[in-house]
Amino acid sequence: MKAPLAVLVSGAMLSSLSLWAVADAVPAATTTSAVVGLPGAFNAITDVPGIDVGQVQSIHAPYLTGTTVVHATKLAVTGVDQRGGAPATKETDLLNPENANPGVNAVMLGGSSMYGLGATDGVIRWLEDRGEGITTGPGVAPIVPAADIYDLGRGGNFEATTKPAWGYLAAEAAKTGPVREGSVGGGAGAVSGGLKSGVGTASVDLGNGIVVGAIVVVNSAGSAVDPRDCSLYAQRFELAGEFRGLTTPAAADCKHTSAASPQAALNTTIAVVATNAPLEKAAAARMAENSHDGMARAIDPIHTLYDGDTVFAMSTGSRDALRVNNPDETAQLTGIFAAAEVTLSRAIGHALLGAVTAGGIKGYCDTYPSACAHLAPVSPARQGTAPDVTQASVNRAANALAAGVPPLP
Repeated sequence: MKAPLAVLVSGAMLSSLSLWAVADAVPAATTTSAVVGLPGAFNAITDVPGIDVGQVQSIHAPYLTGTTVVHATKLAVTGVDQRGGAPATKETDLLNPENANPGVNAVMLGGSSMYGLGATDGVIRWLEDRGEGITTGPGVAPIVPAADIYDLGRGGNFEATTKPAWGYLAAEAAKTGPVREGSVGGGAGAVSGGLKSGVGTASVDLGNGIVVGAIVVVNSAGSAVDPRDCSLYAQRFELAGEFRGLTTPAAADCKHTSAASPQAALNTTIAVVATNAPLEKAAAARMAENSHDGMARAIDPIHTLYDGDTVFAMSTGSRDALRVNNPDETAQLTGIFAAAEVTLSRAIGHALLGAVTAGGIKGYCDTYPSACAHLAPVSPARQGTAPDVTQASVNRAANALAAGVPPLP
């Protein structure tokens, strides 16, 4: 029998009504969390061993979109759970525990809705060139599930979408270390409840060798702002002062409350949660399912018919896999899943906090300046990179994609 994780506080920990208070209280609200642990070195999904992230985008008209790639350095057991009513996804059926797929090489979180799913072709080619994928005869078959948000036309032209070259460039940019947050990558054109949004990430080191991380693109019809005091719902789950001095807005600032986006049909929140704990495929699927509760704690309403909310869960562990039908492992799995839920909530907070006003849509700090009056800058060591896509870089990637392709007879 494996030892229970320290993160398991009690059998009732999955209820937000019974969460424990964390020592580092947030001025904006009572801080609550089911997790005992601290953020990883970069407070990012890349704190999970075996996970890299690459992002590219264009925020110059007529574009306002991009691509985020979560790369597994070795094949990662992966599950998925899709709950929104309007998804744009690819290869999700392959992740069903009933199907044979043993894992994935990468997951793409992108903009450009159904058009942007083609960017996975570039990710697949980058992986193929490196020999990464499932061996199939003389070659490899890279496995890259994907989900996209609806940001079409936000840069001024409905046809200004990501292409395979963007996926290639994002995969090429994948690295460990800090991850850029805000209006970058797949979140370049994101809007949440009428506020500018983007990409957010977070992690927790449980202190027992297990790390859990999350990365999210928040483009929700619902709002991440509590209408009672205009604080971010996610602030209640802050760990170790990670929101850098964010406070509850002054009453005079708390005028803008939005329960739904002005572009209510142009939405979807998509995420990857990951851990180095070894999970069987069914356990990964369950982790993805439970992690939707992290969305529900940080966005209201969630999973609407306007959204295509989707969560992928990746396991990079290589030891004996934890199984959902083994009672001796239930406590461990429950703790890991709870950590994933809260970490995703925190990542959503970072997505809103990192986004800046663009395209006439205000960010959180510009809407509620008193909340951010004492906000400390992001440490340079945690800023990360996200290259802008240029015509030159697209041409280079397109040439790489065309190289070695046999001509038609």
